[in-house]
Amino acid sequence: MKPTTMNTTLTFLRRWIALFSTMAAILCVASGCSKAEKEKEPVVSVETTPAQRASISQVVSVEAVVYPLEQATIAPKITSTIKRFHVQRSSRVKKGELLVELENADLSGVALASKGDFKQADATYVTTVNAGLPQQIQKAELDAAAAKGAFDAQQKVYDSRKELFQQGAVPRRDLDSAEVALLQARSQNEQAQKQLADLRRVGQEQGLKAAQGTRESAQGRMLSAEAQLSYSEIRSPIDGVVTDRPLYEGDLANANQPILTVMNTSRLIAKAHIPQSEAAVLKVGNPAELKIPGLDEPIKGRVSLVSPALDPGSTTIEVWVEASRPDPALRPGMSVEVSMMAKTVKDAIVVPTAAVFKNPEGADYVLLAGSDEKAHQKTVRLGVRNSDLTQIASGINPGDPVITTGGYAVPDGTQIKTEKPGAEEKEGAGKDEKDAGKGERDNQAGDAKKPNKAKEKAGPSKKAAAEGKE
Repeated sequence: MKPTTMNTTLTFLRRWIALFSTMAAILCVASGCSKAEKEKEPVVSVETTPAQRASISQVVSVEAVVYPLEQATIAPKITSTIKRFHVQRSSRVKKGELLVELENADLSGVALASKGDFKQADATYVTTVNAGLPQQIQKAELDAAAAKGAFDAQQKVYDSRKELFQQGAVPRRDLDSAEVALLQARSQNEQAQKQLADLRRVGQEQGLKAAQGTRESAQGRMLSAEAQLSYSEIRSPIDGVVTDRPLYEGDLANANQPILTVMNTSRLIAKAHIPQSEAAVLKVGNPAELKIPGLDEPIKGRVSLVSPALDPGSTTIEVWVEASRPDPALRPGMSVEVSMMAKTVKDAIVVPTAAVFKNPEGADYVLLAGSDEKAHQKTVRLGVRNSDLTQIASGINPGDPVITTGGYAVPDGTQIKTEKPGAEEKEGAGKDEKDAGKGERDNQAGDAKKPNKAKEKAGPSKKAAAEGKE
């Protein structure tokens, strides 16, 4: 019985030792892996800036093209040969000033003939009004009076014969003939009276209208001929400067084809097309700046127009910025960068724009450097934003350390190492100063050696001279 008990005890001990060894190995491996993970945990170097309170302005920047506020592309209304130019390119002109003369001999003849026709029609009208019509009315009055007298006389004859017929003094045929004569006299009288009334009521009005119509027709032809003649003299519709003159004297100027361009360069605007979201915050009168390539100082201006309708082609809104005092370097046709101040918020919490990111869900967030040396994401609501600063409407407080450099795509809770801004630049500057000092010392050492070399060069010459004397 003892050997069996001994073997059982040894077997139990072996199993216990194996189990303990396995657990120790597992603990060791787990400990080693955890240690390895800790060693592999990344540490990101970042720079921070505290959130501050400051005034911030929303700036809308866009490329624009410069145009004159007033421009006239002048084209003749008739086709004719250019007789004379009175201006050249860059000539300054006034409104109404004569710019070009076209050949107009044929038009002058037509205008003269139409003027004569008008004078003739005008004379006819005066004659009709003052002479012809009153005479017609006077004749009708005389005819009406004569007809009335004849009718009255015939009435008396008829009454006399009727009385005699009743007495048996005249035959029946005499009464009948007197009655017929009375009826004819009555008809002639009525016709004459009606003609006089019509002439007085209608004839005078229609006669005047006919004469006046003839006169006005002649006057219209005269004015048309004079207008055609005036088209041969082309005048400036605005004050400005001539910027284009493609033709020369003797060339044929075709109707409705430009021969001159006049621009008023004293008032220039920059036209830009911007998205609806940016145009929604712009108003007429907002301050603006125009930056010309090659010039350091921008030109001051203001928003003078925000189009009330969308451009159907690009679904953008056209905005005009007028320069306050156009610089000589600002010229029509140039491309400039326009910056417009949309609105300003005072005492706002601001952070650098580069410190604001978007998560996969589209929400805005910033990274704060925690006291536990880890980066913590903070979802924020943005306000006014420009290229340098962004307003944080809610989400953080003034003074919170916002990661401004090295925070892109850094997960929440990442171990960080905060560095002072510009440390590398200072180190590089110190190295440059050290190298410069070393170079200066080398140069001084070289300069100190140069006189010795000069003495060495001068020494042999003196020695040779002494040997020559000997």
